[in-house]
Parts: sequence; structure tokens; C-alpha cells
Amino acid sequence: MSDAACVTVLDNATALATAAAQAIAAIATESVDAHGRFTLALSGGATPRETYMYLAQSPIADVMPWDRTFVFFGDERCVPPDHPESNFRLAQETLLSKVPVPAEQVFRMVDDRCDADAAATAYGRRLSEVFGLRRGALPRFDLILLGLGIDGHTGSLFPGSPALKEVFRPVVAVHAAAAAIPERITLTYPVLNNAANVLFLVSGIEKARVVRAVLKDGTLLPAGMVRPRDGHLTWMLDRPAAAQLGG
Repeated sequence: MSDAACVTVLDNATALATAAAQAIAAIATESVDAHGRFTLALSGGATPRETYMYLAQSPIADVMPWDRTFVFFGDERCVPPDHPESNFRLAQETLLSKVPVPAEQVFRMVDDRCDADAAATAYGRRLSEVFGLRRGALPRFDLILLGLGIDGHTGSLFPGSPALKEVFRPVVAVHAAAAAIPERITLTYPVLNNAANVLFLVSGIEKARVVRAVLKDGTLLPAGMVRPRDGHLTWMLDRPAAAQLGG
């Protein structure tokens, strides 16, 4: 396919969350039918929270192939898993603890020691093991969920970060100086752009300007550099987030 994105605008944040959960379930079913399992990388942030809640409820939860689902994370702060800012904690509380996904098929990014460099190296090895990769090969996720920061960052890929130029490593440690918790690890563009499906979830009027910057103005903000080479790129926006896109 081309690197053009499919943009879907929903009336409000609840409609966005419902549509996103339905899209995840559809991709999961297709993936299991195609190759026997569904590999998913979750995002943190406020917008995915509601999506995860719908994904954990009937009727959507009832059609998810949980026993064939393998859950990863797109990025994580270097905090313990019970920390309020942990992406794992968000997913655990809203989704993972409420559905029958096998615990051994959920892969946290950091351990309690929170050594960012060691965690990035270890997660890269884990990806190779679970995906059965040859040395130097990249994992191909069935679906990667992403959000969008008001500065244009996605995952923990921030403007000006050396991680934006990574071309080999699938996972790297990053230092986000402006963030409240600067030490993080993140999937890199080689992995994001190798995915079968990438789904951005964005809501809120405060995101309208940066949504336009990424989708309309051809900017090279970090989120705009996500362009799957042989996959589908979808943006799901609520109407406030899409307010500056025009007709």
C-alpha cells in the first residue's frame, strides 16, 4: 500500500473508543485466521484507557481470541508496574486483569529495577524470542496502537531525540528531558514501520493543532514519521481532535 493514512472521525471520545475496540477485535480475528495468533502492542495515555475498557466488556470481549493474543507495549516509563504513570498498570487495571489472556503472553517492558538501557536490550531479545526472528530481523506486529502528544511525539519518540534516527535496534532507552518521568524505553521506527497495522487514537480539542500538523502539513514531527511500508496506517479521531482538518 502507499503510506497515505486512513482517517476516521468519530463524534466524541466514547464513539472513538467503541470504534477502536471493534477495530482491534476485527484485526485480532483476521490475524488468528491468517497465522494462528494476534500480536498487539499497547499504548499508554488517556485516550486508550476508554478503548481498553470497551475491549474488556461484552460484546467485544466475547469475540476476542484471548488465548491466541500476545500483548506487548509500545513504550514505557522507568517506573515500577504499580506506579500511577506505568503504562503496564493502565493496561492491567482497565483490560488485562479483566480478560482471559494468559499471563505468560503478556510482556512488560521494564522490571522493578528500572534500568532503561538493560530493559531495552532485554525487550529486544524478548521480541526476537517470541517472534522467532533470525539475527537482525524485525518483528512484524499485527497491530501497534499509538497516541499523539501535543508536541507531536508518539510512543516515547520525542522531537529532537536521538531515538528518531535509530535504524537497527528495535527497542531503545530514551531520556525525555521535558517529561515528568524522563527515563523511558520505546519501540523504534524500524518496528513501527514494519507493522501490519498501526492505529493512532487521538481525542480532545487540545490535539487539533498537532493533528493538522501531522496529517495536513507534511511535517516531520515524530508521529508523522510513522509510515508502515507494507501495512495499514489508520488515524481514529474524535471530532474535537479533527477540528482543524477542514472538509
